[in-house]
Amino acid sequence: MKIATWNVNSIKVRLPQLLEWLRRDQPEVVLLQELKCVDEAFPAIEIEELGYNLAVHGQKTYNGVAILSRYRLDDIRKGLDGDDTDLQARYVEAVVNVPQGAIRVASVYVPNGQDVTSDKFPYKLRFLGRLHDHIRTLVSYDEMLVVGGDYNIAPADIDVHHPKKWDGSVLMHDNVRRALRRIANLGLMDAFRVCHPDSPEFSWWDYRGSGFEREEGLRIDHLLISPQAADKLKASHIEKAMRAVEKASDHAPVVAEFTL
Repeated sequence: MKIATWNVNSIKVRLPQLLEWLRRDQPEVVLLQELKCVDEAFPAIEIEELGYNLAVHGQKTYNGVAILSRYRLDDIRKGLDGDDTDLQARYVEAVVNVPQGAIRVASVYVPNGQDVTSDKFPYKLRFLGRLHDHIRTLVSYDEMLVVGGDYNIAPADIDVHHPKKWDGSVLMHDNVRRALRRIANLGLMDAFRVCHPDSPEFSWWDYRGSGFEREEGLRIDHLLISPQAADKLKASHIEKAMRAVEKASDHAPVVAEFTL
């Protein structure tokens, strides 16, 4: 069973690439981020025709997350508790009903933070705190859990092409790394890093400066998995080829395979 996460950076622009990838690789579950559209504008018909059920939490122009599943989705949740004034669409969760049991999955789009001196950086830290509190509840359930998405955090220097260049930035600031470790310390593991402990591979390359062509990227997209999921983890990889296609997203899909 394949579970993937992908920041498409506009579902409208990236729909042809998404549909082709779904037809070719046929992942059972896909977690999407940065849809940049409201629910009503999401291309549900095209994706449902490929056999996927949907849970969509969209927002006009910005943000937006979704879950695509070849199995029935139940217990759908949109948004996080902890701030009733936060209207940004950055979290959606559902239970995937596979024949072997239930798998709880979530698609998360952590704020970028813009700059450590801006008011968007404290918002990023608050969001990570709310995500931590919610995941603390989820890990208490006796079930497979996969929380995938664009975390906008490179966990370690091995995940950055040029650590000194990015040191102190919103993507590898000590405070955001500490917040991500705090979430992982609830009992979650980084699926890619479990399978590739020493591989300096990336999932995002800046459009500016030919980052992809120069192989200058960061690994900021992650699939965090519970012990129950880790027990069934078979492999994980980054679909780097998807960054090389025409009109590509600046992110590549990250995939984990499980033996159920």
